[in-house]
Amino acid sequence: MWQLYGENELEFGEAGDNCKVIKETHTLGCQEKMEFSMFFILSNTLLLLSSSAFGKTVSPPAPTPTPTPAPAPAPDYVNLTELLTVAGPFHTFLNYLESTKVLDTFQNQANNTEEGITIFVPKDSNFASKKKTLSNLTQEQLKQVILFHALPHFYSLAEFKNLSETSTPTFAGGDYTLNFTDDSGTVLINSGWAKTKVTSAVHATDPVAVYEVDKVLLPEAIFGTDIPPTPAPAPAPAVAPAADSPTEHSADSKASSPSSSQPDGSSAAKTIISHGGSLVLATFGVVMMLL
Repeated sequence: MWQLYGENELEFGEAGDNCKVIKETHTLGCQEKMEFSMFFILSNTLLLLSSSAFGKTVSPPAPTPTPTPAPAPAPDYVNLTELLTVAGPFHTFLNYLESTKVLDTFQNQANNTEEGITIFVPKDSNFASKKKTLSNLTQEQLKQVILFHALPHFYSLAEFKNLSETSTPTFAGGDYTLNFTDDSGTVLINSGWAKTKVTSAVHATDPVAVYEVDKVLLPEAIFGTDIPPTPAPAPAPAVAPAADSPTEHSADSKASSPSSSQPDGSSAAKTIISHGGSLVLATFGVVMMLL
């Protein structure tokens, strides 16, 4: 029985070894499967990563966005009151601008529009001969005269040649137009009543141009079509001859006087009577002495 047990034990021992071998074989198989699974997962991961990298490499580059250009800087604000006060002197024209409220219109056009403005400004001395003429106008007519001195657009001096032989509208509108002529660089202006020229540029930076003129612009729409003639120049004063001395003048007068050189009939008769009377008196005296 011991032997049998021993054999059984031996057999059992062999069976245990077999089980152990089976377990080890099973464990080895599981490890191989796990390693294979890990290898498969790792391979797939690497494949996906490489595919993604390859896709990124071959894809065309994204277009570069075009930069938006920076907006143009706003023009400097032009204060017409300050400009006309410093330059000139243009005090008379500035006073008319303020009294007629035209200054607000010009200032708004200068700084709040894209068209800009061109203003023709006479000096104070040019208004001296027109004070009486302007004082006879109504307030509305005076306002039209001041509006007549500006164009609702910026013009450089070189651009006036493009306005030749055309009527250019002014701020006064309607029939209040100006005609320009370029004479070898000199800008001539014809208002229909007055002819003048641009003598200098006070300010000529877009959008504001201010030009000095040598006459007040009088519109034909107010003053009519009869242009006054240009006054003739005053004659040169005559040079007085040198005065003669009183003695010479008296002698010349006596020498040239007909009465002094040739006595008339009445003077001769008086002389004869005078001599005759003297002869009678002399004869009477002699007779009295003899007696």
